[in-house]
Amino acid sequence: MSELVIMQDLLNIASVDWKPLEEVGTFLRGKRFVKSDLIPDGVPCIHYGEMYTHYGIWSESARSFLSKGVASQLRTANHGDVIIVAAGETIEDIGNGTAWLGENDVVFHDACFSFKSEQNPKYVSYYLRTKLFKEQIKKHISSGKISSINAKGLGKAKIPIPYPENPKKSLEIQAEIVRILDTFTSLTTELSARKRQFKYYRDELLSFKNSEVEWKPLGEIGDFIRGKRFTKADYVDEGIDVIHYGEIYTDYGVSTTNARSQVRAEMAASLRYAEPNDVVITDVGETVEDVGKAVAWLGNDKVAIHDHCYAFRHSMNPKFVAYCMQTTSFIADKAKYVVRAKVKTLLINGFSKVCIPVPPPEEQERIVVILDKFDTLTSSISEGLPREIKLRQQQYEYYRDLLLNFPKPVATEVQYEQEDHQHNHKESPCLT
Repeated sequence: MSELVIMQDLLNIASVDWKPLEEVGTFLRGKRFVKSDLIPDGVPCIHYGEMYTHYGIWSESARSFLSKGVASQLRTANHGDVIIVAAGETIEDIGNGTAWLGENDVVFHDACFSFKSEQNPKYVSYYLRTKLFKEQIKKHISSGKISSINAKGLGKAKIPIPYPENPKKSLEIQAEIVRILDTFTSLTTELSARKRQFKYYRDELLSFKNSEVEWKPLGEIGDFIRGKRFTKADYVDEGIDVIHYGEIYTDYGVSTTNARSQVRAEMAASLRYAEPNDVVITDVGETVEDVGKAVAWLGNDKVAIHDHCYAFRHSMNPKFVAYCMQTTSFIADKAKYVVRAKVKTLLINGFSKVCIPVPPPEEQERIVVILDKFDTLTSSISEGLPREIKLRQQQYEYYRDLLLNFPKPVATEVQYEQEDHQHNHKESPCLT
């Protein structure tokens, strides 16, 4: 039987009860510890900040540890509990859960709750990431420099329980839903791992370890030509080809032969241009990684560039230079010269000091050929891994929300509307 047929059968389950989480299980708030308490080995623990960066739907092992003395004063989650993050700088990640499937108990932070129930923990964890759940808890989140939600707010959110009158059958259905969602998750994880693998090989290939290749500052390799300002209000359907700095973050890969935008023809004399084989580099960005993002211009004609861009004019292989500017070592080197403010900036004086390797032309070409093959898999807008990952992620999220959004009885829908209308906004936003 195909997955689609199985999913259709699951969606047609006749007996589903939407129950508040506070009726399904119990919440326990963790106790505070700080990062300075963490040690290389000891009692496993989960800090709330790691919930955003390290943990997914489930985990069998912890990333961090505490001494037995510190851990003995704190609270632990047991195998099968779901750890829910309840505070953060943004409201989007609040409410995400991780099913703890480790053999031993795990200590958890006071900006988290453990949720203990008789339901499949991964089923609960998957549900906590659905749009429906996020919409239910949004009204209970206290927004500020640090946003938070308390147990009462989490407990009001309702979760679908299939066949509530038959726990054994309910768990079988939950397990089947988990199996399907695990399949989508593993596919996305595999694709993302391949992308990380490419970045690793690119960095290794361009590190020239145990090689006599000379490294030179960009200022000795070529010249920087700063662009002139134009705005999106100047855009037209047909006109002068331009590259806006914002498009380099979103629309271009390591190289391009075509500009995405055009501006009015009468602006020609007021603009500055990148020539074919120049590398166009941004000088601003929201993050250090974005500053200095580069695209090799391989078009047949010159292209106008924004004043938050530089055209780097040189005699090297332009794609080789652009690939070098993606590496971890280049990002770390340029970070030393970035002016850090709300918008990060890197000017010519900084760029000119950043070094890249300068192997012979034939070696540059050989490396570009190798990296181009990988780039087709990882950076192409129309094909390759990013598109595949995006499609897999969209497919996973669609089926996750579909599988966990069983039809609600009319009475339940009316009840939701009444609860929304009667909600008391004076409820304490504190973690309890």
